[in-house]
Amino acid sequence: MIPDTIAGLGFRTAAQLESLLDALRQAGAQDLRHIAVPAVKARHPAVMQLSRLGYHLHPVSAAQLTAPQTLTDSAASRAAHGTGSVSEACALAALGPGARLIAPREISADGMATAAIAHKGPKP
Repeated sequence: MIPDTIAGLGFRTAAQLESLLDALRQAGAQDLRHIAVPAVKARHPAVMQLSRLGYHLHPVSAAQLTAPQTLTDSAASRAAHGTGSVSEACALAALGPGARLIAPREISADGMATAAIAHKGPKP
């Protein structure tokens, strides 16, 4: 079951669990337990650690990543993944039509991960 609010994560292959958790904190998503991640990275060690900590993972396919319009437009992200922000696109795609971002993505202190929150339904 998909909740009405979800956090999306984007991260580099070298990211560690602390990078993901810090990005979630920076975005104000530390209390959210539903996390959307790129399907290609759903088995990443840091993501698996999130799962063991009780987070519910929602993989987003590469095709789904390219559909949402993001607030952030990173040239590097667009070249690598076909979207302006992986974390924003993950959050939006996981919730589907009618989802909106709470704010642009936030970046972990080490620059290894980003997180964004999307909501669907009445404004929280």
